[in-house]
Amino acid sequence: MKTFLLSMGLTLTCAVVAVAADADGFVSLFNGRDLTGWVNANCAPETWSVREGIIHCTGRPTGALRTTRQYENFILEVEWRHLSRSGNSGVFIWGTPIAAPAVPFLRGIEVQVLDHGYAEDYEKQNGKKSDWFTTHGDVFPIHGATMKPFGRHSGDRSFPSEDRSKGTPEWNHYRIVCINGVLRLSVNGKEVSGGEDCNYRKGYLALESEGAPVEFRIVRIKELPSSQTPPSLTAPEDTGLRTIFTGLDLRGWKTNAAIVQRWGARGERLSLRAGEANPDATLWSEKDYGDAEFVFDCRPSKPAEGKPLTPPTVVVRGVELKLADASAGTYQRYSITVKGREIVVKRGDKDSQRVTLPSDATVRGPFGLRDNGAALELMNLYGREL
Repeated sequence: MKTFLLSMGLTLTCAVVAVAADADGFVSLFNGRDLTGWVNANCAPETWSVREGIIHCTGRPTGALRTTRQYENFILEVEWRHLSRSGNSGVFIWGTPIAAPAVPFLRGIEVQVLDHGYAEDYEKQNGKKSDWFTTHGDVFPIHGATMKPFGRHSGDRSFPSEDRSKGTPEWNHYRIVCINGVLRLSVNGKEVSGGEDCNYRKGYLALESEGAPVEFRIVRIKELPSSQTPPSLTAPEDTGLRTIFTGLDLRGWKTNAAIVQRWGARGERLSLRAGEANPDATLWSEKDYGDAEFVFDCRPSKPAEGKPLTPPTVVVRGVELKLADASAGTYQRYSITVKGREIVVKRGDKDSQRVTLPSDATVRGPFGLRDNGAALELMNLYGREL
């Protein structure tokens, strides 16, 4: 009996050791059932879903699905495949919680996920192979991030040393090792590209939606000891801002005939057509807000020669806010914070205006975009309750 119990004990001990060895310190970032642990950074609700244990992305609109927390030093393994020829996607490393100003992408280091048809189409259209991208695992910084590329490169874009990726519908395996601002990518079992001196070097991880259906079936990570990355090299923390625009349509906003005639969504942008100003065409959020913060990028149209700019106008808690410092023809990021009886408007990082709410202001109300008659584009609309 003692021999039997000893044997059983050794068997169980070996089994536990075997499981630990198989795990090898990796933790799955995807539970195979739903998107727990992930945040829709700026896509439509249906852009990202789980189908038969696989993360599925429609590709529309362009945007990202990111982790709920930041990562610093780690080994990340991802398996992906495109579902159509010429598909485009990516894995973002050390990214921001929301999109960078004026673009639908997070700021960060992108590990390219591109189908071979993309390069084939380029060669057919231009009569030569591309000298600025490949479909085998380019690594490059985007929209404010920086990186010194390894090996063969174009600008700050690191090209792979070998062509190792497989075309649709085959699966590919990426192993991304990130330590102290150095990133190394292995494609299907061999290191091919990367870079150093990355900024940021601590931030969110994300999967990209960019125009075509793509799937991810393994997303797992092994965290490594911290190198105490300073705040200057760390992405901003998630403050709870969540997208209030699908990038595809007017879901989440109250509509009527006047609004549908004047407002539209195209290319991740919300646009107002020029015409006579119509207060009935003011676009209101379906959700009411009390104390809250709103972030958005806006681009007013250029006025006719000799005419002044018609400033974009938003409505918060029943108060009109004219963005008189907006620049025509270019995107600028605004944040509006209403707390108590004070409204603070910022353009970029600088205060633009401060407004005191009247004593009879509504306690809660929708966020509004006025139809002021001038053509206007907005993108990256976010909101959060305070």
